[in-house]
Amino acid sequence: MKKRTVPRHRFGAVFTGLLISILAIGGVNAQSPDFQKMTPEERTAYLNTMRAAAQEDWQKMMDVLRLKLPELPPPADDPKRPQHLKQRAGSTNWYDEAGNTHTRSGWGNWTNYDEAIANTYKLPDPLVLKNGKPVKNATVWWKQRRPEILNDYLTEIVGKTPTNPPKVTFEVTATEPDALNGKAIRKTIVGHIDNAKYPRAKPSLTITLYIPANASGPVPLMVVAGSNFTGPTPTGPTAMDMVLATGWAYAKINTGDIQMDSGAGLHEGIIGLMNEGKDRKPDDWGVLSAWCWGLSRALDYFETDQAINAKQIGIQGHSRWGKTALLAGALDPRWAIVFSTCSGSMGTSLEKRNFGETIDNVASSGLYHWMAGNFLKYGGNWQAMPVDAHELIALVAPRPIFITGGTKDQWADPHGEFLACVAASPVYELLGKKGIGATEMPKPDVSLIKGDLGFVNHEGGHTDLPDWPVFLEFAKKYFKTK
Repeated sequence: MKKRTVPRHRFGAVFTGLLISILAIGGVNAQSPDFQKMTPEERTAYLNTMRAAAQEDWQKMMDVLRLKLPELPPPADDPKRPQHLKQRAGSTNWYDEAGNTHTRSGWGNWTNYDEAIANTYKLPDPLVLKNGKPVKNATVWWKQRRPEILNDYLTEIVGKTPTNPPKVTFEVTATEPDALNGKAIRKTIVGHIDNAKYPRAKPSLTITLYIPANASGPVPLMVVAGSNFTGPTPTGPTAMDMVLATGWAYAKINTGDIQMDSGAGLHEGIIGLMNEGKDRKPDDWGVLSAWCWGLSRALDYFETDQAINAKQIGIQGHSRWGKTALLAGALDPRWAIVFSTCSGSMGTSLEKRNFGETIDNVASSGLYHWMAGNFLKYGGNWQAMPVDAHELIALVAPRPIFITGGTKDQWADPHGEFLACVAASPVYELLGKKGIGATEMPKPDVSLIKGDLGFVNHEGGHTDLPDWPVFLEFAKKYFKTK
């Protein structure tokens, strides 16, 4: 028997979430070491331990579902490997001449960037009921079709949020009246999550809120989901600078406090708390849903803050947090606008399409924790998945949503994101709103913002900074300051 190689997602995807979570919160739990004080060797050993724990949990779920990966030859010997690919020293990934990342999934599928063979499967129609009858009006959408789609997502894809979540008590722990050289009032708000059910798990919710210092009344708010790991400092205005200059408030939430971004942390955080440290069941919520729950609890707080216009609160996220922002908008109708950037597969890009990141990649041991265990059934079996990205976008309707990609971020498949917008547009139109307003992919930096479903593919890579000015222009149609 040939030895099966352990599947790995690209290095950045496997380690970035774990690394960011640990850097943001200082460890996996109260007993974890301070990652920032470790030597490089200690970091490598620790990450390897965490990766092994995630692999073990992933395998447990595969066993529960009675799923097995196919026996595959080593990637270098795989006859299905595109011959033009080369490896770089020190990397397990492969690259083409354009520098695009290629991986082979555990199901044997190699990354594709050729539109000619993207081979999109037939998409489910968001305006056809499961019994085959068409959705002819808004009533049928709200009472029948939308619940069908949502149930598929909760059962098969992202998992079910517990119906008995713990109480969250908010405390303003710090206020700085002259933050940012007098431009803003900064508040630090901590949400204390009752963990009496399972004290070992210690999830929390930390909000950093900036309110324009010159605000004369309640203002709109943009909430950004992410981590405390900021990366390089921009040379120009930041997203926060731009939002505050518009006269709106800006809040940042570190999702790692709510739930660690790794399969190794599923017995901790809010998921571990609700399961009392036990393994997940196949339809239990994944990390993205757990983050969304925390974001909704933050929304509970914002509705009580008199400086905020509770009817004009939006959610933004980039990359994995772009997936989160989209899901948050689908799960909680209080989010008045959604801004999802470069979110790729299981975000705003069509999943039944073989281009860049795919279902297989998200179902890997490095990323599966984002989803419900049941999601693993669709690794290598894409056509069987009952939903696709355009339907998740449609769950946000009729509220406005702005979606972006980057010309040099083909992994996230910006064309697939645009196609999802096109496929979701009929739902917006059914509900009396305007869809994307185009069927051909726009040129780079040409924004489509006349409708209630907006899109732009910026010139550049995996970043959201170029998209903020366009989003703010789009959002001003809906958010007003007095």
